[in-house]
Amino acid sequence: MTSTVSGAVSSKKRGRTMARRTSTVSVALAALLLLAGCGSDAGSGSGSGSGSGAVPEGWGTLKTPAVTVAHPAAFEAQSAGERSKYNAAAATLSDESGTIGMITVQLDFTDADSVEEAAIGAEAGVALGSTLGKQEEIQVAGPDGGEEARRVNFEFTQKDSGTDAGAGTPGGALNPKAGTRVEGVIIAGLDADDKTYAVRIDAVKGKLSKGDLRKIIDSITVN
Repeated sequence: MTSTVSGAVSSKKRGRTMARRTSTVSVALAALLLLAGCGSDAGSGSGSGSGSGAVPEGWGTLKTPAVTVAHPAAFEAQSAGERSKYNAAAATLSDESGTIGMITVQLDFTDADSVEEAAIGAEAGVALGSTLGKQEEIQVAGPDGGEEARRVNFEFTQKDSGTDAGAGTPGGALNPKAGTRVEGVIIAGLDADDKTYAVRIDAVKGKLSKGDLRKIIDSITVN
C-alpha cells in the first residue's frame, strides 16, 4: 500500500513539473512571436515623410537655393515671370476647368527659430475658413541625413474663380469653379542656413492620388 501511495504522489509531482515546464515554454514562445511581430510592423512603415529625397522616374523637379522637390510629369513648372513673386518655384496641374493643382516652394517667408514656428508662419497663408489639421513631425532629406520638418494638412472650399484668387499665399492660386473642394498639405521647416521654407501642395479633391502626394513629400530635400 505504501509503495502504491508513494508512486501516486511521485506521479502527481512529475505531472505538475511537466505542466510548469510546458507553461514556461508556451510563455517564452508567445513572447518570441510577439517580438517578431513587432519587428515586422516596425520595418514596414509606409507613412509620408520618410526623408528619402528620391525623384521618381519621369518626374520633374523644382530646384531652389535651399529646397528641391519633385513633381509628377503632368505638372508644368512655372517660369519666374509666370509665378507669384512670393514663390521661389512653382508647378501647376491643369485641365479644361483651369488650374486644379499646384506645388510651390516659398523661402525665408517669416522669422522663425524653430520648425514649429516655421509651420505656424506657413499656416497663415491658408485661406480663412479652411479646416486645418495639427502639425505632424516628419523627416525630409538633408545633406547630412534626415532633417526635422512639420506637416500640416488642410482643406477648403474654393470661393472664387480666377487667377487673383489666393494670390500671394504659398499655394498661389487655383481657379476651378467656385464651390470646388480643395485639399492641401504644407511641409515646413528650416533650411541649412536656419531660414524658413515651405513646400505647399494644393489640388482639387480627387485629382492628386495619395501615392503621388506621398512621393512628392518624400522627394523634398533641404540643400
